[in-house]
Amino acid sequence: MTRHDLVIVGAGPVGMALALALKDAGLDMQLVDARPRGAARDDPRILALSHGTRLTLERLGVWDRLPATAIESIHVSHQGGLGRTLLQAEEYGQTALGYVVAAGALAAALDDALMAAGIPVREHTTVSRLVPGADDVLISLADGHNLSARLAACAEGSIVSDEESPLVERDYGQHAVISVATPATPHHGRAWERFTPQGPLAVLPCGHDCAIVHTAAPDDADDLLALDDTAYLARLQEHFGQRLRFATVGPRARYPLVLRYRQKPVGHRTVWLGNAAQTLHPVAGQGYNLALRDVWTCAQTLIRAGGDPGATETLAAYADARRLDRTGTIRFTDALVRLFSTSFEPFKHARGAGLFALDLLPPARHFVAKRMMFGARAWP
Repeated sequence: MTRHDLVIVGAGPVGMALALALKDAGLDMQLVDARPRGAARDDPRILALSHGTRLTLERLGVWDRLPATAIESIHVSHQGGLGRTLLQAEEYGQTALGYVVAAGALAAALDDALMAAGIPVREHTTVSRLVPGADDVLISLADGHNLSARLAACAEGSIVSDEESPLVERDYGQHAVISVATPATPHHGRAWERFTPQGPLAVLPCGHDCAIVHTAAPDDADDLLALDDTAYLARLQEHFGQRLRFATVGPRARYPLVLRYRQKPVGHRTVWLGNAAQTLHPVAGQGYNLALRDVWTCAQTLIRAGGDPGATETLAAYADARRLDRTGTIRFTDALVRLFSTSFEPFKHARGAGLFALDLLPPARHFVAKRMMFGARAWP
């Protein structure tokens, strides 16, 4: 049996970021991943990264390797009602509110940094079971071999409920249809969040193109996928409005939208991060940003504590440090979906009034923008 201080399960963007954040901590680390090394480089998804995430990626030494598109402003509106607000980076002394990056490009930059740092990845390795003990975690592998670690960090994979950390789940009854569209006129670095009764529609600047996250009921998502490009563009334009015209659209894919999270992100000698800790609705693009804030705090907590990385008091300190931001971000995204994805008439007027208030009251707008950039605690 091979023994380590830390075994990170999952070599995706979350697991690799944790390894880089701890590369100088003096820990004997091992990343294990069920896929071949570099598989995450082929991830076709588009990620919206906050300004705070950029700062963390700079600390990890990978930001300069990323082809990122700056989000200079965010236009928020809702279909069928008055009221809108505009967030602009210049109001906060920043060049950008956030950035749009291909998930595969981020994974490639992180993997290159891992190789440069000499951090090993054990590929084609599926973890079948974790058995925490008094002083370590026994990590059973599908091939019959075992690893031992003083701390197991689960950074990828589906969330499985257990006695240590009960699961909270909500099926939104929505699917996201994602694609990349080319606008007929320049987007000028603007992102749009358009709330419709069918669900939010996000349009993000991505190079000269726009990444589209088009939310719909499952049956409607089937219809959107079945349309030819011309018919789909017409439907997209109908939902989005006329603030930007789309000329062409690429291939479409879809995935179901749910809220699923562990009430406690730590267990006995185990910490859960990224999608293993929480899966959020993509509204406001907070998924990876929250995960990276978790990663950075986890790494800093382990470094400050020293000694046994799986000690109960160390993991409790991490969970306590992340409680406000994690809970706040989960509730914020959930509330946005439920408030804006309804045609109930009183809610429609309340939405419009809220958007008007954000536009007219700079302190309220500032409150929202800072939390989108840095999280619920609004700290970099």
